[in-house]
Amino acid sequence: MTDRIEKFGLRIAPELVDFIERKAIPGTGIAVEDFWRDLAGLLHDFGPENRRLLERREALQAQIDAWHLAHKHEDFDPAAYRTFLRDIGYLLPEGADFTIETENTDPEIAEIAGPQLVVPITNARYALNAANARWGSLYDALYGTDALGDLPPAGDYSPERGARVIRWAKAFLDEIAPLRTGAWADLANVDEIADALVDPAQYAGRTKHGIVLVNNGLHIMIIVDYGSRIGQGDPAGIADIMLESALSAIMDCEDSVACVDAADKVQAYTNWLGLMRGDLEEQVTKGKRSFVRTLARDHVYTDRDGQRHRLKGRALMLVRNVGHLMTNPAILDRDGNEAYEGLMDAMITTLCARHDLAREGGNSQTGSVYVVKPKMHGPEEVAFTDKLFSRVEDALGLPRYTVKLGIMDEERRTSVNLKECIRAARHRVAFINTGFLDRTGDEIHCSMQAGAMIRKGDMKDTPWIAAYEDNNVDVGLACGLQGRAQIGKGMWAMPDLMADMLKSKIAHPEAGANTAWVPSPTAATLHATHYHRVDVRARQAAIRANGRRAALDDLLTIPVARGQNWSEAEITAELENNAQGILGYVVRWIDQGIGCSKVPDIHDVALMEDRATCRISSQHMANWLHQGVVTKEQVLAVLRRMAAVVDRQNAADPLYQPMALACDGIAFSAARDLVLKGTSQPSGYTEPILHASRRAKKAAGS
Repeated sequence: MTDRIEKFGLRIAPELVDFIERKAIPGTGIAVEDFWRDLAGLLHDFGPENRRLLERREALQAQIDAWHLAHKHEDFDPAAYRTFLRDIGYLLPEGADFTIETENTDPEIAEIAGPQLVVPITNARYALNAANARWGSLYDALYGTDALGDLPPAGDYSPERGARVIRWAKAFLDEIAPLRTGAWADLANVDEIADALVDPAQYAGRTKHGIVLVNNGLHIMIIVDYGSRIGQGDPAGIADIMLESALSAIMDCEDSVACVDAADKVQAYTNWLGLMRGDLEEQVTKGKRSFVRTLARDHVYTDRDGQRHRLKGRALMLVRNVGHLMTNPAILDRDGNEAYEGLMDAMITTLCARHDLAREGGNSQTGSVYVVKPKMHGPEEVAFTDKLFSRVEDALGLPRYTVKLGIMDEERRTSVNLKECIRAARHRVAFINTGFLDRTGDEIHCSMQAGAMIRKGDMKDTPWIAAYEDNNVDVGLACGLQGRAQIGKGMWAMPDLMADMLKSKIAHPEAGANTAWVPSPTAATLHATHYHRVDVRARQAAIRANGRRAALDDLLTIPVARGQNWSEAEITAELENNAQGILGYVVRWIDQGIGCSKVPDIHDVALMEDRATCRISSQHMANWLHQGVVTKEQVLAVLRRMAAVVDRQNAADPLYQPMALACDGIAFSAARDLVLKGTSQPSGYTEPILHASRRAKKAAGS
């Protein structure tokens, strides 16, 4: 990037200039020179404060480390610890009760509960699939996964399995939209449905392909086609049951991508722009068939009074910017420093979204732009983001609070100060969401000096994690998010285990969350059944009426292993599990630029891995190494052994570059450094090592 273009003191990569001036700005009414002038001013004014906030994180961490070291040989005193955190400004006083004032949020945010997808914005095909996952076939989701308890047989369609699918789906309809007499399996004519339902209000109307029902705010399309393979064998000609599935989708510029330079950022911004203009498309080849995938169209139905209504065909799209930590070489500021990537994202992703605000029938029906901001530490950093978004709105000529904020409750200082974090953005907060893995990674790093942590698999049974998950809902409801914003829960990380998801993930709506993350469109359709079975608004009302809050002392409980004596086999198993996951993820990140993928674990079970999973695994190994549970020699030996396992698991990938022969390549070295240098990484984040290593790999390849 030596051939840069200067704009108002900024030195910018040519491909980014080209994208902004030839693609992003035309059609917005914004003058090119005004944009660059405003961006230069924003980077100059906000960069120093961004840096100061990061220094504040490190200063607090140093004080916490010192406190734990000073009390290392004493019994842990929760009251003294709590007082210390207040004294240093980590734990802040909680102010008076308030209600958020966010306005103009779309129904998918404010009113309807349902699944949410998170996908890498750098992959146009995945982004389109996620946007189009608003509707999904229940029949296909049941047939093609293990949701029924087993996988479909190989080969052609199995009528026996198809019959099982239909029985399951119609029993589901009996449960959520019961008939006054008989069962859905016995229904002979869907034209009778309008007057046959126990609750006639569940009948919404007709489409040219069947009927539309509604339950808990979610729509169901019953597709009738007597000429289809399925419909011709059905008494009522029902060929499919389509569920409103992914109500919203986060297009991710952060955890699930590998963006380290201008070329990567332009790819991300280009796909987001295409989604916001509605013209993103991707050539797709399946077997011998090729086609162009585009954004799905809306559906139309007619109610019993003859009035036509539109059903949105696409998920409401949010964009996740990067956090405050990283810089990117795409732009050098007037002092020659790499610009903070989060500042770039705020300005450029909102510029792209401005196209949506100017078109009919676009993403937001209320004139809002939804930006999820990850990895913020405490109210001060949320307030900084709020001020940043105001500056962006002014620069782009948008009304105040057009840009809505999603707060990821995934850092410890945010969790313990969540009410004040929400207050800091009370005019624009539209989303709070727990992130167990990042939150656990921060928990380990924050308490690195407190002692050896319990095994990673035991974390979900600790008081702090239960309090953390409850606190997110309790505080969100107390701050008036119901009817204005989402309260969300984290990802189901096993995309091939849908039967287990159907059993377990209903706990999220039962906990009062009106959205939760799923790893695929198919998972969204299956998870949607939970929101039909659970009336989330009623659950939230009951939780709020209860009035109890998660206990702060539980939230501050440190998951240190006290009095445990692990066997050599248990220690080895823990090390191998962590090392294999780190290597399996990092080798794809560094060598191929894949930021999120299904990575087989040590038992060959495919898990969704991203930087959050890498953070917890590397921090856990770093903690055990630092606390003397294991030695450096043990860590290196297990990394070498697991490199061979990962090589075997990726043997069929023609792009894969084996690690185990020499264990000295860039990818292996990055995985090693994440552990050996884990205690010194800022907040235990993986980004600094991953970004530097990916850039080195790209440079070596060129």
